[in-house]
Amino acid sequence: MLFNSWQFVVFFPVVVCLYFSLPHRFRWALLLGASYFFYMCWKPAYLVLILISTLVDYCSALAMAKTSSQLKRKGYLMLSLCANLGLLFSFKYFNFFNESLRQLMQHFPISYDVPRLNVLLPVGISFYTFQTLSYTIEVYRGRQKPERHFGIFALYVSYFPQLVAGPIERPGTLLPQLRHEHHFEYGRVTEGLRLIIWGLFKKVVIADRLALVVDNVYSQPDRFTGAALTTATVFFAFQVYCDFSGYSDIAIGAAKVMGHRLMRNFDRPYFATSIADFWRRWHISLSSWFRDYLYIPLGGSHVRVRRFCLNVIAVFIISGLWHGANWTFIVWGLLHGLYYLIGRATRNLRGTLAGRLGLSGYPRFHRLIKVTITFLLVCFAWILFRANSLSDALMIVSRLGTGWTELWNPSGLGALLTSFGVPEKEFWQGVLLIGVLAFVERLHGPKQVTELLTRLNRPLRWLVYILLVLMILNLGVAKRIPFIYFQF
Repeated sequence: MLFNSWQFVVFFPVVVCLYFSLPHRFRWALLLGASYFFYMCWKPAYLVLILISTLVDYCSALAMAKTSSQLKRKGYLMLSLCANLGLLFSFKYFNFFNESLRQLMQHFPISYDVPRLNVLLPVGISFYTFQTLSYTIEVYRGRQKPERHFGIFALYVSYFPQLVAGPIERPGTLLPQLRHEHHFEYGRVTEGLRLIIWGLFKKVVIADRLALVVDNVYSQPDRFTGAALTTATVFFAFQVYCDFSGYSDIAIGAAKVMGHRLMRNFDRPYFATSIADFWRRWHISLSSWFRDYLYIPLGGSHVRVRRFCLNVIAVFIISGLWHGANWTFIVWGLLHGLYYLIGRATRNLRGTLAGRLGLSGYPRFHRLIKVTITFLLVCFAWILFRANSLSDALMIVSRLGTGWTELWNPSGLGALLTSFGVPEKEFWQGVLLIGVLAFVERLHGPKQVTELLTRLNRPLRWLVYILLVLMILNLGVAKRIPFIYFQF
């Protein structure tokens, strides 16, 4: 069931009405049943995987609490890690590594005929696997008491607003909220609905409209010049942001309606002034997960320089692999790791250069330069993320410098717009929508857009609501396009 579907438009109000109508002691059962139904709308059989992860981690945590032996506690943690990561590897990564090994063996006189697994990737497996792993790791570290109510824990693993694409919640934040009794509060409910509408606007009006150009160009990149490829890449930067942050807004808003607070997953990432700053703003729940459960245990920055560099590269490569079983994602992660290390190594040099150029006396202009450079670096990396293969990505990069001189005459610009395969009006609508998004995000700053709306008087606020709904209904792409991060 997609958030941008009529099924969800019916499903969510029904769940909310039942939720506030039932006594508190029955609400967990309602939400658990609704969450399982929500997930089974894709493929009922894959609910078994969630149940296996839930049962293994529930029992592992209880077993850890019953023993004082560090060796046994570590064994139960390893059971959780192996079970969850084993399922993730089997369904998401086995065929990728199997095919890579097959291609490698072709260079040696070694017979290799391990067959592929003919399975579909379960929706959201990377998200709920990381969420339930954070629980067992926190119990092992002694920071989280094991949840003894199996139903509450099962709901923590499968809570439908953030089940298939996050945010990846921590047990210390979400579990207590699932036990707390929440009452219907008009202000909180309306704030949640505002986030849902804003998220839908970003998804179906901006992201899906930009996708019309992006999909056409990236499906046959050999047909286009650098001007078209650059335009499509910039469009994709905003498509993937509006698509994923739109989902997060809907998830956070839906949870807020029912009284649950989910963590903020995005903080205006394209206003970042460095790659490090970008990753503090982009997919925050995943970035912080890797920081807490991989980067810091590896030693973080409190190690020798060589080990620090290896830690950073390892985390970014694994982050890339988390996004997909494809070499494009691995190289994308590696590139961001190199960005991060180069940025850290040149930090003092860049500060000195900015001082000598007098940029420190013009902080806004200096910040604009840093934001622009960071955005261009991120967009360049998005080529790898979006390309269908490494060969396509390399071809796109090799063509980036072509076709620009043709834009100096009107016929060249017209030919470029025609090549995108969409009406020229829709292209300019996409450009205008990107401008609207940038203006709104610049206007509300680090606060949520819903806080900006609350400052408006009631007539103006309702006018904005009506305009957003009308644009969703009239400018939104009618075709139901799945959220990009559902494939991860």
